[in-house]
Amino acid sequence: MKQKEYTIPFSGLKQGKHNFNFEIDKTFFDSFEYDDFNDAKISVAVLLNKASTMMELDFEASGSVNVNCDITSEPYDQAIASELRLIVKFGDEYNDEDDEILILPHGEHELDTAQFIYEMSVLAVPQKRVHPGIADGTLKSDVLDRLQELQPKEKEGNTEENDPRWDELKKLLTDK
Repeated sequence: MKQKEYTIPFSGLKQGKHNFNFEIDKTFFDSFEYDDFNDAKISVAVLLNKASTMMELDFEASGSVNVNCDITSEPYDQAIASELRLIVKFGDEYNDEDDEILILPHGEHELDTAQFIYEMSVLAVPQKRVHPGIADGTLKSDVLDRLQELQPKEKEGNTEENDPRWDELKKLLTDK
């Protein structure tokens, strides 16, 4: 699926460095049928360095995505930052099997960057999403209150009961 607004027409560009900027929002992720983000506001800067036989693209993304906390399901803004380096070479047929090298067929005149922007943005979000209010104690939530109630209680007087099965092993540590 080609997305025109994220396509870089490189055939008319002179050799050297060229800058491209893209603003990404929720509709971008909707076009990939990705619904883990409630909202998104990401700026992507692409530096294209064009040479006679190849191109280097350096992507830098920063911004935030609104996601649901894995613990409380409360939505929050998760800051993200990501970088991607891509080398584009020309060959007989399209090949994107290598993560860092893309081969475009001879005669191509533009590059759709949407897939690369999508992947780097999704991978920039931490695997475990935890609302920042949980760590600093500012988030008040029924789910957190219930989790607190269900935590195991400490025993009165905090006395450890000895398990006789471990006594013999403990002697090994002290009998050197």
